[in-house]
Amino acid sequence: MAPEPAPDLEPPLLTMSGITKSFPGVRALDGVDLQVQAGEVHCLLGQNGAGKSTLIKVLAGAHQPDTGEITWRGDVVSLKSPIAAMRLGIATIYQELDLVEGLSVAENVFLGHEPTSAGFVVRGKEARSATALILGRLGHPEIDPAHHVGDLSAAQQQIVSMARALSHEVRLIVMDEPSAALDPDEVDNLFRIVGGLTADGVAVVYISHRLEEIRRIGDRVTVLKDGRAVAVGLPARDTPTRDIVAMMTGRNVEYVFPERPDPARAVDRQPVLRVEGLAREGEFAPVDLELRPGEIVGLAGLVGSGRSEILETIYGARKPSAGRVLIDGSPLRPGSVRSAVRAGVGLAPEERKAQGLLMLESVTRNVSVSSLSRFSRSGWLDRRQERAAAQRATRELSLRPDNPDARIRTLSGGNQQKAVLARWLLRGCRVLLLDEPTRGVDVGARAELYAVIRRLADEGLAVLLVSSEVPEVLGLADRVLVLREGSVVHTADARELDEHRVLDLVMEGSPTA
Repeated sequence: MAPEPAPDLEPPLLTMSGITKSFPGVRALDGVDLQVQAGEVHCLLGQNGAGKSTLIKVLAGAHQPDTGEITWRGDVVSLKSPIAAMRLGIATIYQELDLVEGLSVAENVFLGHEPTSAGFVVRGKEARSATALILGRLGHPEIDPAHHVGDLSAAQQQIVSMARALSHEVRLIVMDEPSAALDPDEVDNLFRIVGGLTADGVAVVYISHRLEEIRRIGDRVTVLKDGRAVAVGLPARDTPTRDIVAMMTGRNVEYVFPERPDPARAVDRQPVLRVEGLAREGEFAPVDLELRPGEIVGLAGLVGSGRSEILETIYGARKPSAGRVLIDGSPLRPGSVRSAVRAGVGLAPEERKAQGLLMLESVTRNVSVSSLSRFSRSGWLDRRQERAAAQRATRELSLRPDNPDARIRTLSGGNQQKAVLARWLLRGCRVLLLDEPTRGVDVGARAELYAVIRRLADEGLAVLLVSSEVPEVLGLADRVLVLREGSVVHTADARELDEHRVLDLVMEGSPTA
């Protein structure tokens, strides 16, 4: 598909025409076009597997296209390496930041092109001074150039990655899911930085699964599906969300959330989980809730409202300062994960890769890790039985690819999350705690996960859900507890709430009597 005409008369900064790229058995890009103007935010959208990562790696010089042409500032170029791309002024900030945690901020910013004097590398005062200037430009003068990167927060590390890009004569920055690990205030700061960059004429290619961000920050949108550009250069603010979702997934947005069952269905069932006066000093006030088999209860609130802390305390990863958790009327030992797991409680944590997965292990081991005793005989692990059981669990959730020997790190975010769910199904979990279950998961895969979660609940699983996205909580949950500053300020049937009401409660609510 040919790019739409640029919004002004200036020639494009970047034009990629007819880009193709194949790997053994896979055609990742099939004639993709992309056109980017100086000073614009061009949003690149598509499901996992649509070709976004391959396209930006071609732009970064990490992959060589099989066919197609790349034009930079009017000249045809060959990006034979990341260094070649960087010399032209193209920088890429990947979702998995490639910083060296053992080095300082300044050493990371100038890694590979350290300031020199008389031909000798200078790693000291000059690098720190130049880094401080760049950090000031990004609005973060508080970050110490001499500080070790490994001691910084995720948001600060992302600022360092941007500073490294700006340490070159950069004209275009590719940002891959830059807001995935940020809270709302940090996202606002990110957008302020992007606005400053584009005001200086720097172009930004912005990749995100959060369509609401595209409205706020984007100028134009290119949509990929199955390795092809199904739309090129659409106006970001004027294209209806349902049209974008339909282009990405082949289905309308109305079908993202599965239909809820009859709300009276679970009322007569005895609670499997009861939380009584549970509290942690400084984190959340006493919470009471009940969860029945077949029911999904959502916790809505801002980052820092105590949502994740409540889940982790129920799971035993944190010890409460007051209250107790009961499964089928029997109290769990406070602060004991083993007690919770033995009682049938499972947690899919917010930081899936760091806390929920063994990234270098196979799908089989990630699914079986909480049930290994089932496959042990006289101290020996029956690997064939382990593999077969894991494959049954993953097939039940339609995990792709259907290969229990695949490394978990090679799977998409949605399929990695399915592997976490499969682990608890194999364990015989009865209460499933989901913390940000669709973070880093694209629109199409989200729809699949929503359907899986609802089906598991329909089969009798009790689900307690935390999400920063209010529409997700309201679309999935049967009942919702709204949290503000560690206190429950409202409890209601999800059908009685809308996004505006929840946000009003989150921002201004007072605890329920």
